[in-house]
Amino acid sequence: MRRTVFPHKLLPWLLLVPQLTITVIFFYWPAAQAFRQSVLREDPFGLTSTFVGLANFRRVLSDPNYLNSVRVTAVFSVLVAFFAMAIALFLAVQVEKIVRGKGFYRTLMIWPYAVATAIAGMLWLFMFNPSFGTLAWPLRQMGIYWNPLLDGGQAMALVVAAATWKQISYNFLFFVAGLQAIPRSLLEAAAIDGASRRHVFWTITFPLLAPTTFFLLVVNTVYALFDTFGIIHAVTGGGPGKATETLVYKVYNDGFVNLIMGDSAAQSVILMLIVIVLTAFQFRFIERRVHYG
Repeated sequence: MRRTVFPHKLLPWLLLVPQLTITVIFFYWPAAQAFRQSVLREDPFGLTSTFVGLANFRRVLSDPNYLNSVRVTAVFSVLVAFFAMAIALFLAVQVEKIVRGKGFYRTLMIWPYAVATAIAGMLWLFMFNPSFGTLAWPLRQMGIYWNPLLDGGQAMALVVAAATWKQISYNFLFFVAGLQAIPRSLLEAAAIDGASRRHVFWTITFPLLAPTTFFLLVVNTVYALFDTFGIIHAVTGGGPGKATETLVYKVYNDGFVNLIMGDSAAQSVILMLIVIVLTAFQFRFIERRVHYG
């Protein structure tokens, strides 16, 4: 490997300064603040604070509402990651079979990614509003009592559908790129040998998509944990009865609505540790099954 030599020893550090500054300001400094506030008890106005050690963590971990948000987050994240990746993979495989109008079809698939998260939530809320929703009416005609504002299961289904729809375009782009990178000679050789399309997909296509699938698994997990706040806030507000209150939404509720700063900071630290453990687990155990060719 060729080694780059800079004419001045200070130049590499100067080139790194902008990136290091952004990382320190927008990641390490907020993280350090969360750690500091997690061991303090502050009044709602932030005028006085008292060191309480791990008391905030003990209170949070013994709170039934917090344990409920852990369960809600686990169910929500698994469903969103699975459906967003499965549907995107199915659509990407289907678009590769199209002979004419492939570019137009891809463009239509990419558009939803340009919609802001909160706007996506409002779109789904309007479509499935129990009073005037366009798609709620057919459900009522089929005898289904549809009211996500009162039914926790229906509310969870609605936010999962909205979050999945928002992420499909992103996954679709990567799966299309992964499919185009697969050598056509392999697929043609399998077809000549008489292999069925299903057999070709599970023995050639899907294994060769393993690096793309692993990358998207990590990205979709982080998306479901953090980036779906706008959807939940717009569609259900964490309700009904905390049925859709995820961990990140509970951090917001306790910190910005109820002004319980210490508990909110402790939850932020726990959430950060959960994400670090999940990511390390994925790289430690799942990446072993990924082959990069």
